[in-house]
Amino acid sequence: MADNTATKSRKRRQPDPDSTTEVLFKNRLKPDSVILQTLQSLVTSTASASSSKPLTLSDLSLSSSCREVTDLSLTSVQSEIEALTISIVQSILSGKGFSFNVPSRAATNQLYVPELDRIVLKDKNTLRPFANISSVRKCTITARILSLIHQLCEKSIHVTKRDLFYTDVKLFQDQTQSDAVLDDVSCMIGCTRSSLNVIAAEKGVVVGRLIFSDNGDMIDCTKMGMGGKAIPPNIDRVGDMQSDALFILLVEKDAAYMRLAEDRFYNRFPCIIVTAKGQPDVATRLFLRKMKVELKLPVLALVDSDPYGLKILSVYGCGSKNMSYDSANLTTPDIKWLGIRPSDLDKYKIPEQCRLPMTEQDIKTGKDLLEEDFVKKNPGWVEELSLMVKTKQKAEIQALSSFGFQYLSEVYLPLKLQQQDWL
Repeated sequence: MADNTATKSRKRRQPDPDSTTEVLFKNRLKPDSVILQTLQSLVTSTASASSSKPLTLSDLSLSSSCREVTDLSLTSVQSEIEALTISIVQSILSGKGFSFNVPSRAATNQLYVPELDRIVLKDKNTLRPFANISSVRKCTITARILSLIHQLCEKSIHVTKRDLFYTDVKLFQDQTQSDAVLDDVSCMIGCTRSSLNVIAAEKGVVVGRLIFSDNGDMIDCTKMGMGGKAIPPNIDRVGDMQSDALFILLVEKDAAYMRLAEDRFYNRFPCIIVTAKGQPDVATRLFLRKMKVELKLPVLALVDSDPYGLKILSVYGCGSKNMSYDSANLTTPDIKWLGIRPSDLDKYKIPEQCRLPMTEQDIKTGKDLLEEDFVKKNPGWVEELSLMVKTKQKAEIQALSSFGFQYLSEVYLPLKLQQQDWL
């Protein structure tokens, strides 16, 4: 009996493997001053790369003709809509009826350009005739959106996409339909969506070592509390960016962002932390690009270890197929994939109970990503994604909390920065 008690006592005294792992990895950390020196070299290399003139579509001799939009003034947008309206009236008066010549945004009309590392739109158009039962409704929606945009130009005001939808709910039926036609109108006119004065509701937030002016008011993002500063939906309001940060940390999830903001990670390692709380919105993409271009800082991304985390990262870096017509303004070049990567699950000994099995849809999405040109260009991405599909395991950033709620900010990220462990 006594022997059994002693055996149980010895078992109870065995150290917890998770706690041993945490101590082990924490002991690998060098002083912060050493890590900061490592980061300084990254900043220097990024600044020197940013100083060279960036390539544009016009610099390349592509086999396919491609189109890109530009920022236009309200007066120019108004003039384009009026010219389009006159041509429609002339077509009707001549007895030909009318149709809209709309740039196709289908997947077959997209092209990944390795030299630019982003997706662009080719020049194929599709006709949207009014006198056709399959396109009459979409043609009507297009005319209605053009009319509403013209009103915004005349009044020089901004509205949200939701406001636009509620002007004619019976016609639009669903906001996705008015949103899609809004992108079509941008392509037709040849302007960025922000030039139409239609914005999305505020979604993204930023905190850390950044000062900027928002419509004339100076904002210090170190003094915005845990919640940070909402990213302005209209990028034209943003200017005078100043920062002593060494890098920009792009975070997929709001929960991870809150952890880093509360721990004031940006004070230990001078940085700017930004998140769109999931799928990247236009305002956050524009804001991230503006920071990268003006401050010449490296961007490190922290996303979930699943196919959707990598898709989100690719939207920031290479653009989305839905808005490839404006990829020149919406993409941020050379984003480094910091974590959470599939190889981290074993490297950091993430417990099995914190790993999730991939669904059939997850595996299909992962395999589809492996076929994308922007993934194939980066051997490191291919290796990590192949490992994910092979092991059929995924994990969220919050899986690191199994080692302690502050493990992300106190051990994982500092160790990643120290080892320069990014792709």
